[in-house]
Amino acid sequence: MVAFSGVIKNLKFLGPEFSLIFFSSFLLLVGVFSERFKNYTGYIALFGVLSSAFLCIPLFGVKTSIYGNTYFVDNYSLFFKLAFCAIGTITILSSIDYVRRRGIDFAEYYALILFSLLGMMIMTSSRNFLMLFVGLETMSIPIYALCGIIQKDERSVEASMKYFFMGAFATGFFLFGISMIFGATGTLDLVGIRDVLSNTHIPSSEMGYLVAGLALLLVGFGFKVASVPFHMWTPDVYEGAPTAITGYMATGVKAAAFGALVRVFFTALPALQSRWVGILWFLAFLTMTVGNLTALAQRNVKRMLAYSSIAHAGYLLVGFTAGGGLGSSGILFYLLAYAFMSLGAFGVLSYLAGEDENYDLEKFSGLGYKRPLLALAMSVFLFSMAGIPPTAGFIGKFYLFASAVKKGFVGLTILAVINSAISVYYYLRVMVYMYFKESEGMSFDTSISPSGSISVALSSLGVLFLGVFPQYVFHYVQGCIRLIMG
Repeated sequence: MVAFSGVIKNLKFLGPEFSLIFFSSFLLLVGVFSERFKNYTGYIALFGVLSSAFLCIPLFGVKTSIYGNTYFVDNYSLFFKLAFCAIGTITILSSIDYVRRRGIDFAEYYALILFSLLGMMIMTSSRNFLMLFVGLETMSIPIYALCGIIQKDERSVEASMKYFFMGAFATGFFLFGISMIFGATGTLDLVGIRDVLSNTHIPSSEMGYLVAGLALLLVGFGFKVASVPFHMWTPDVYEGAPTAITGYMATGVKAAAFGALVRVFFTALPALQSRWVGILWFLAFLTMTVGNLTALAQRNVKRMLAYSSIAHAGYLLVGFTAGGGLGSSGILFYLLAYAFMSLGAFGVLSYLAGEDENYDLEKFSGLGYKRPLLALAMSVFLFSMAGIPPTAGFIGKFYLFASAVKKGFVGLTILAVINSAISVYYYLRVMVYMYFKESEGMSFDTSISPSGSISVALSSLGVLFLGVFPQYVFHYVQGCIRLIMG
């Protein structure tokens, strides 16, 4: 009876998660039993995400572990929950017209988005490796389905199958890594692992298991964040998936993976930091270099943004390599900044292509004259990705690169700056087509729905606000990082 009352007492900390569970289940029921309300499923999903964000408010300042110390409730997890709600809100707004035009099942589509948001929240709140795995699968399985939800589109189905098989393969590595760490430490609790490594002498034989487990965890996380050499699935899957879902994957999945990565490595494995720094240095260099150089050769803008996403994972790995308070805080800030600029860019793309989903550079010819506001918004997102002030991308890169310099990684910082300069070329190339190329009689539907306009406007405001007033968010994320490193 006492245990049951404890379970009930802890439910007050899970308001954001229960909101997503309720509304995703309700959407499935609406899809089955009510044709009348099917057209309103997007707004029901939007209300569910906003309700989840509202239920985060009472959790500010709470610091506790619940359900047998398997689940964190703290400001770090709260930051990601609010970020996921923002990502979900913009994704749903940009999807309302898109799913209608592409003939996608409304209720199923939005329910899968909410279920995957639930998995992201679980991932960044987990204190136990098994709970982290539950969150990983809860996030991944709906996204496998979302990638292939346009069943009449061969590219969409192919993207879903590629992502599923590669994801299952990477999950195997992740589980092997967990088992080896458990074998060496005797616990799956992140804080417990830290205590064992800090207070116990680990024999060399068991240290080998720990290092192997660390490497396998990096493979699993590397797949989710699309770092080189685990990135091969990214361009094909991003290109084949529905455009609104591509933006969702590029931001939500990356944020969840990096959120869990920071939590695991700086809560459970700080004692092994000297062993991963060299590996991460090399991965960061490879990821941003391969991503940027390959993006240079792309004429398909959606595929170019896919390789760009790989490069941005490399910038984030620079901050992870540096570690410390500044580097980890820079990761959180940059994840939020990247969410706004990437969702905005993919939101614009979703309104530029017709049924053929053609995103060739020529599609952007003359857009600055045909739809000046849409072109202006796209320019803001591209400037931010390139790291040009006064946008969020510039401030985010500044924090990441400054953390690397502070920790003595000057060479890696120089390479990162060179890569950022390379990226300017392919981002500005899109703007050249928008403002300096004639359309030559090409016609495409550039009309944008009210919900789409709101999604692009929110993304633009997010990019500019974080670029002009970064201190408000950065001070908060610094407190979050001190929490998990304490």
